[in-house]
Amino acid sequence: MANKIKIGICGYGNLGRGIEGEIAKNPDMELAAVFTRRKPVDSLKIKANVPIVHIDEASEWKDKIDVMILCGGSANDLPEQGPKLAKMFNTVDSFDTHAKIPDYFKKVDAAAKLSGNISIISIGWDPGLFSLMRLYMGSMIPDGKTYTFWGKGVSQGHSGAVRGIEGVLNAVQYSIPSDSAMKRIRDGETPELTAREKHTRLCYVVAAEDADKGRIEREIKEMPYYFDEYDTTVNFISEAEMKAEHGKLPHGGNVIHTGKTGEDSKQVIELSLKLDSNPEFTSSVLIAFARAAHRLAEKGEQGARTIFDIPPSLLSVMSPDEIMKNLL
Repeated sequence: MANKIKIGICGYGNLGRGIEGEIAKNPDMELAAVFTRRKPVDSLKIKANVPIVHIDEASEWKDKIDVMILCGGSANDLPEQGPKLAKMFNTVDSFDTHAKIPDYFKKVDAAAKLSGNISIISIGWDPGLFSLMRLYMGSMIPDGKTYTFWGKGVSQGHSGAVRGIEGVLNAVQYSIPSDSAMKRIRDGETPELTAREKHTRLCYVVAAEDADKGRIEREIKEMPYYFDEYDTTVNFISEAEMKAEHGKLPHGGNVIHTGKTGEDSKQVIELSLKLDSNPEFTSSVLIAFARAAHRLAEKGEQGARTIFDIPPSLLSVMSPDEIMKNLL
């Protein structure tokens, strides 16, 4: 296929590796380069035969990348990298700190407009696909309530936030939904549920030998936006246990909307995901929205967008006629 979309990957952790694998499954795309903070850059081992570039040299690639996919963490990486790289490239990211999205959007929007670029932020399955479902469900059945449950599974954002604590060498965090709360909603109830009533959080942490485990546990449990509103259990384990028992990254979740139409007709809408690999699925979503970002940029659009602003037809490799014929 001529004129393939040239993708850059910024960050090569679980998400970056997922992006690399998914590009090969999209015939209209090719990987142009991988960008890293590591020094020397050749200490980064990637599968593709493409340049590995230090992030400080990203500006030299402005005309060689159609869309840069940002794979850094939401706690520390994206707040800086999102606006900075939006000045140079069309970007897509998975910023997932829900409470901070409006502020992040404003900063990325201003940066993207400075250089006439498009940036689609907070793309994944939540925020992302689940966000869109909440909008659809609430708009179609306004006399009702929407509930979101995550897990059981490994949250990359929460795990990354724990790994950012001083003295933590490795960590994973599992989000665990309340089965009893989900049953009530599927049965048509519309209760007011706190975050604590809907989920618990379970952390497995590898700490440095001289680390203060009590301090680490307190920092986790008191961390705003991530853990402070939930019952959280912290277990300290060895690196060997981590590799043996927590090497995979499953996840999933449910968005359930319960409401009424007419006089008293009960309506329940539900979207459910069961994922063997959270980063690989998130990578697939990011790839589709990278295609949309490229198409918007070709039309001359500028600034930041969220999933609510993207026409679904821009996501598919199919033409509008093919979409209508095959899917409508």
